[in-house]
Amino acid sequence: ALSMGASKLGLIFKFLYVEARSGLVLGLTTSTISFISFSTVMGVVGGGGVGDFAIRYGYQRFETEVMIYAILVMIVLVQLVQFTGGTIARLLDKR
Repeated sequence: ALSMGASKLGLIFKFLYVEARSGLVLGLTTSTISFISFSTVMGVVGGGGVGDFAIRYGYQRFETEVMIYAILVMIVLVQLVQFTGGTIARLLDKR
């Protein structure tokens, strides 16, 4: 691209960014899933959130249904984020 006379901004936005888009989306997807799992673990150790809800109302009060529903919500949320991120990355990939 440089040998054909592209400027630095043209090189970045028309060549490098186009090639890196799907990788950036996959990285964002992985980071989002990690944040979801870390927030759940934080809730288990006392930080609040869904993990705290599952432990306090499900496990400690012997309400197994509440604990299972909280776990299922987290699994569905992670799968939804993974599917959406994978689909967007597949659509952006120009190979």
